[in-house]
Amino acid sequence: MILRGEKVTLRPIAASDLPRFVRWLKNDAVRKGISGNPKGPTVQQEKTWFRGLPKKKKDEKHFAIDTQNDLHIGSASLRLNTTHKRAEIGILIGDTRAWGRGYGKEVMSLLMRYGFEKLKLHRIDLGVYAYNTRAIALYKKLGFKPEGARRDFVFWKGKFYDEILMSMLEKEWKNCQSR
Repeated sequence: MILRGEKVTLRPIAASDLPRFVRWLKNDAVRKGISGNPKGPTVQQEKTWFRGLPKKKKDEKHFAIDTQNDLHIGSASLRLNTTHKRAEIGILIGDTRAWGRGYGKEVMSLLMRYGFEKLKLHRIDLGVYAYNTRAIALYKKLGFKPEGARRDFVFWKGKFYDEILMSMLEKEWKNCQSR
């Protein structure tokens, strides 16, 4: 499955992408926005994750993010719960040179359109760490609503931080599209 926008293309993740993931996830500035190994993954850990993707195909959609110049800058995903017609959305712009250029907004829009229109989801949600104010502002701009927080959810560099829970319902997405 490939999703195309004006700035980005979302394509299947390839084995050749894995060394970039490892490099990005060793960068504190990138890793700060996600949970997981505090030192970043090894190439072997990424290969193990990649080999497991076919088993997850039905309930997880994973994409590599490429710019229109075919520069791989990150990844995105939808973790589906088809029983309840919902998904958790996730995005990582790993190439810090691509930050602040509107790629994240377009990736989120492409995934939301795919989720609501093609997969017929009722709800898409996410979790974002409270210190990630740029991401929170983007999600609000896209129409996500804060639902609450998981207090002291992540431990980063000696301090605990909340995770803010946000969601968008299909009817809210449709209202945003009609504006």
